[in-house]
Amino acid sequence: MTIALIGATGFIGSRILSELVSRGHEVAAIVRNAGKVPALPGVTAVKGDIFDRDGLAGLLAGHEAVISSVHYLASDADALLGAVKQSGVTRYLVVGGAGSLEVAPGVKLVDTPEFPAIYLDEARKGGAYLDRLKQEKALDWTFLSPSAMIAPGERTGTFRLGLDQLLVDAKGESRISAEDYAIALVDELEQPAHNRRRFTVGY
Repeated sequence: MTIALIGATGFIGSRILSELVSRGHEVAAIVRNAGKVPALPGVTAVKGDIFDRDGLAGLLAGHEAVISSVHYLASDADALLGAVKQSGVTRYLVVGGAGSLEVAPGVKLVDTPEFPAIYLDEARKGGAYLDRLKQEKALDWTFLSPSAMIAPGERTGTFRLGLDQLLVDAKGESRISAEDYAIALVDELEQPAHNRRRFTVGY
């Protein structure tokens, strides 16, 4: 497939880029600094500004899908969503956060006392972005939330999928490697199973 990946050199975006390349997809890696994009087969480095709606829409146009891997506090929802819709690309996959996942009925992770204060603003903005996506009629979107802890690790290919509830393992931990997160997202790209909804991945 031909994919536009926004934020291709970030912590998670770089893993998604590697996963896409390993499966033979053609990727436009849209970043602020094109010089940071690694030379990989099928990858074209593209300098783009996520605050420039018209310019970004032009970069996204013509691709079969858009994947967005950007920090919510470092982006503007109006510009980003507007660009995707203006581009004419309807398939839109979003790297989400864990804060909006439920830990009990009606209780989100972001609202628990243990949630790190340093991540509160980012998590709340991510939750607001998900709420906004749920109102979108023009896009075939999917929002993938990681587990509470996501870090560099192994690409195992062995994990569980869930929907709106935080996944916890037998030890009471909620975690996923960035590499396995990337597998789950590209799996969803290739074989859509969560159209117009959020899902999550964890061990």
